[in-house]
Amino acid sequence: MRSFGNGWSAAIGVAAVTALVTACGGDDNPASQLTAQQACTALAGATVGSATVAAAVMVAASGPVPSYCKVSAKIEPSLNYEMRIPDGWNGKLHYGGGGGFNGFINGLFDPTGGHDNNGLNLAALNQGYINVASDGGHAGTIPGAQDVDASWVPGNPAAERQYADLALPTVKSSAVEMIRKAYGSAPTKSYFEGCSNGGREGLISAQRFPNLFDGIVSRAPALNYVSSVGAFETNQQGILLNPALNFTPAKVALLSDAVLAACDAQDGVADGVVSNPAACTFTAATARATLRCAGGADTGNTCLSDAQLAVVDTWTTPKTFAGKYLNPGWMLTGNESAAGNWDAWLFAAAAPGAPAGSGSAQYLFAYGGISGFLLKNPTTAPLAFLDPAGANTLSYDFNAASNAAAVTALSSELDASDPDLRPFSNSGGKLLLWHGGTDPALTIKGTIGYYQSVIAKVGGQTAADAFARFYVAPGVNHCAGGPGADKSDLLSALDAWVTNGTAPGQLSAAKLAADGSTTFTRPLCQYPKYPRYTGAAGDANAAKLAVNYTCT
Repeated sequence: MRSFGNGWSAAIGVAAVTALVTACGGDDNPASQLTAQQACTALAGATVGSATVAAAVMVAASGPVPSYCKVSAKIEPSLNYEMRIPDGWNGKLHYGGGGGFNGFINGLFDPTGGHDNNGLNLAALNQGYINVASDGGHAGTIPGAQDVDASWVPGNPAAERQYADLALPTVKSSAVEMIRKAYGSAPTKSYFEGCSNGGREGLISAQRFPNLFDGIVSRAPALNYVSSVGAFETNQQGILLNPALNFTPAKVALLSDAVLAACDAQDGVADGVVSNPAACTFTAATARATLRCAGGADTGNTCLSDAQLAVVDTWTTPKTFAGKYLNPGWMLTGNESAAGNWDAWLFAAAAPGAPAGSGSAQYLFAYGGISGFLLKNPTTAPLAFLDPAGANTLSYDFNAASNAAAVTALSSELDASDPDLRPFSNSGGKLLLWHGGTDPALTIKGTIGYYQSVIAKVGGQTAADAFARFYVAPGVNHCAGGPGADKSDLLSALDAWVTNGTAPGQLSAAKLAADGSTTFTRPLCQYPKYPRYTGAAGDANAAKLAVNYTCT
């Protein structure tokens, strides 16, 4: 989130990092356009620099995945990555980011979702890019949920540093060496694209290694790591420590529906998405005034008790940790009841009979962040609700003087909040920021605040526009999902900007059905604009087409 401080960089050895970072771009286009099979043959069994190629095989087409060369490589002691080489390489490199605490290599296609970089790696491969993805320097131990496992952190400072930032230049340098071996020249352009922790990795690169990539797409970045973990803990305290809370799905829907009734149509159409949140005046105070049960007791699903309203208050209230790390809180969006929103991030139970929230994503990341990164508890059992060794996640005090050093060190290590992107801009780098408007994991307010701080730091809007754009996707959950248009090709827009100098303006977004067909489209507007419906009133078909909306 910002550059290392407090001696962290010096202790690890920044000189070693500098030696690994290669300049953006590379040689001229490859003299020989090899097929994927020929590239595999050139790399099979090779040792390239510090990486050992464990396998290089031609993978036949499977589902939506085309034929490609899969190169698996390991950099000792524990950094693993894959390079996927298409037929007809376009001469450019796409580095796909990780997620959560990493611990796995994002694939090309995961029909269950979550372990394929939300389809970004496959999209890049289909556009002719060589795609690279790594595990961040360690292997998670929870099958199917490696990204919430932080039990690898205690006693493993080298892997922790790889996860923080060093995996990026290390893998990129190794991948470029392999490409040189196969093709005889380096990529002409190198881009990074990721969401969540991948978005954090993108900003880390721009802040700490400004010459590493020609362009970066940072989606829903986990840029304020400390304050996010602290906010997760605070949110869960009001849920897990109140077994009688009874915030049922019907009550969540009651809240969502009230927000939509007040604010949905303010963008020109009532479509289940509040696209103009700046005009929405439904707040936690409004909920208390209009939805409170008589006397504050829980009297059923037609109202909210005082305990339930306290959760809404906590959700929306800004929080400061250790006196300086701010989480601005979440907005009420009207989509709290959408699949993948509060159900997954606040109220999910770990198992039948377990307390609501004990299996929620916010709790799991709070548990890992506190027990693994802050307490460095070597006896931590992954996903335990209350650690038998005494590391009760819900009792960690971020503001205690005794915890100040650990909190500050974690911020210096993982936060990507440094707004000074002038070195990145001066190197010719371009940045696209993107965030879903109803993200229940990482509040969009954090990214808005960061973008505004960048504008101020680099010298104003004109200076920021020379290298950065910020897009908000209304109705979209964390990285994907939700009722909004969650699919957008930012990589092509970035490449056109870097390669041709064509700065992106209004872009397009779509919502896809399970079979891949387009359900509806929307313009993707530069912040602070939003898509306002300007088509015929009452025309459901017109409301599905981006052409009938104007960025306002």
